[in-house]
Formats: sequence, C-alpha cells, structure tokens
Amino acid sequence: MTFTTFRKTARVGAVGIAAAAMAATAFTAPAQATPDAARGAAGHEATRRAMDAEVTAGIPGITAQVRDAHGVWKATSGVGDRTTGAPRGKNDRYRVGSITKTFVATVLLQLEAEGKLDLDDTVEDHLPGLVRGNGNDGSKITVRQLLSHTSGLFDYLADEEYVATYLRGEGYLKHRYDTLPPLKHVKVALSHPPLFTPGKEFSYSNTNYILAGLILEKAGKRTYEAQVRDRIIKPLGLKETTNPGNSIRIPRPSSRAYSKLFDAQPDRIDDVTEMNGSQGWADGDIISTNGDLNRFYRALMRGQLLPPQQLKAMKTTGPFTGSPTMSYGLGLTKTRTSCGITLWGHGGGMVGSTSLAVTTEDGRHQLAYNRNGDWSTGAPDAIMEAEYCPTKAPRN
Repeated sequence: MTFTTFRKTARVGAVGIAAAAMAATAFTAPAQATPDAARGAAGHEATRRAMDAEVTAGIPGITAQVRDAHGVWKATSGVGDRTTGAPRGKNDRYRVGSITKTFVATVLLQLEAEGKLDLDDTVEDHLPGLVRGNGNDGSKITVRQLLSHTSGLFDYLADEEYVATYLRGEGYLKHRYDTLPPLKHVKVALSHPPLFTPGKEFSYSNTNYILAGLILEKAGKRTYEAQVRDRIIKPLGLKETTNPGNSIRIPRPSSRAYSKLFDAQPDRIDDVTEMNGSQGWADGDIISTNGDLNRFYRALMRGQLLPPQQLKAMKTTGPFTGSPTMSYGLGLTKTRTSCGITLWGHGGGMVGSTSLAVTTEDGRHQLAYNRNGDWSTGAPDAIMEAEYCPTKAPRN
C-alpha cells in the first residue's frame, strides 16, 4: 500500500482507486505557479514535473501547496472541470478522505489528556453491547487498537455487497445521495468475523474510526463534528475546513471530482462531485484545502494541539503491513522517502478524489495536494518523492 491509497477495499478501491490503466484526458494543462510562489519556485520544478506527468497520464487535475523556508508555493496542473476545461484552483476545497482520521485521533487524545477516557479503555467500556457477534468482542478491543488499526475488525469498505451498492457502477449512481448513519457501517463490519485477535497484527480498517467517532461523542458529550470544530478548526483558524454532515456539495471554490466507476468500461469517467457527506463520517468526511491541512499538521507536530505525552503516543508507530517504508501510529503515518527523509501525515481517498498531506517532524517543510480523479497513475507517491527528493526525480 502506498502513502496515498487510504480508505479503500481490497480489489476495486472503495473510494474509486481503480486498478485500470488511465486513459488520456482531452483537457491537459501544465502546472501553473501562483504569484506568491515566485520566491523559491525554482526549488519545486521536480514537483511541478511530477504533477504534469500525472495529468498527461490521465488524471484530470491536481492542486498542491508547499510550505518551506522560502515561504508558500502553490501550483495547479490540469483541469477542474472536464466539460468546460476550467483549470484546477490553487485554493480548491476537496474531500480529504482518511486524512480525517488524524483529526479524530487528535480529539480523542485531547480527551485522554483531560481524563475523560484512557487509551486502554475497551470499546465495551464506552459503547456497551455494540461490538458483538461473529466472534467480535468489544470487551477485548481498546481505544488504542482502534486508532492504530490493530483491532482486527473487518473493514466495512471491503464488504462486497456494500461496495456494489454504494461505491461502484450503477449502485453508486443510484445511492450517492443516501444518508448512511454510522451504525449502518458498524453493522456491515460486524457481519464478518474478526481478521485476527486484537493487538496481534495490523490491518487498515475504516470501521475502527467509525467506532472511534462514536466513543469521541460518548466521552466528550457532544457530536463528533462539534468537537472537531471547537477543538481544532476554530483554534487554528482553519476557515476552509468543514464537516459536511448530510450535505451533498463541496463549498466553493472547488473543482469537479471524477471516478471510473465501471470495471467493464475502463475509459468511462463519471462526475461524482455530489455525494451525501454522511457516507464518510469520522473515517473520512472532512472537506478542506491544502493550506488548512498544512496548517493543521504543522500545529500538530509542533505540540500546539496535544500535550507531550499524548503526542508521543500518537507518534509511537508499528509496522504498516505491505509497506517497508511506512509505519502507523494513532491516526498518523510515518514514512521514509527514497532519499531518507522522514515524513509524518496521512493520505486519503474518496470517490473522485485522492489526497496527501505530509510534513517533516519540525513542521518546516510541508506538502499537501489533491487529485480530482481517483484512479491509479502507477506511481501514486511520485509528487511527494519529487518534492522531498528532487535530485532523484525523473526529468521527463
């Protein structure tokens, strides 16, 4: 698994990250730097080339922002609307997918610091009777194991019926506006037996963060959305970051989002911009921008959101199955680039969108970007590698 392919199923990518080769799009445009990027822009030429390469390969458009010693660099490549040919916007809002998980983990760790829960509390302690059946037992799963994806719980996004109904083909087009409450996702997951004994292995499961959101609400005595807003969004001034609730739209400025929903029609691309926000919830519903995500991760890594003890717990990582360069903490991923730089952050995907936000540990060099197409380019981490390891990036 790469750093950016989160919130997916085993086969088709429940967030639309299909395995099919990309078809060239009729609308391509080279990356355009904004005026405020003039200083230090030459240092991002490899990043620019990597963005353009993905657009040439078939991704409709990409928007990116870098914060480093030279200031802020913004660039776009390709289009935000395949019908009109309008370019991606430098300040586009988009669905961040599993980047949401870092927000949720942060709030839970704040609650722990306030004595309202303990990471070693069980799911049963906070949600009595909910996780039972088919060998699943909430009394044996801790909050820590939810946040670290070591609970063994089945990922509801890997359920074949759920995928066919809500995430692929005609099923998605028919049900994209449906409201799906969190407990529906839990029910889907619990229809399967656990993958392993809690704490014994790692398996990325979106079910973990649905339960984490429910525990967050129980311990914090307010909705998940209200706590994220009051504990993170408002204090950091993340004015472009929202929880969509049941809304189907992405606030403007924003671009269209596209997906290859039909396996039998690999060249077909559907506009999937509108969808009910409840279909993500605490495992992936947040809408944000590159700038806000960079601000969030910078504040997090610099200790502005968590006391030292909780930040240390968040950054205590274990193996990330399938990737020799990655490890996973509590809602936070650690990765090592090809040139040896350690980065912290998270990737995310939703139907029509894949994103990444990463930072060096000191918060001095950050990158956030979004693709408005959810299929694979064959090198999903190329933009990250180009930004942090420019001398290793291909010239063409």
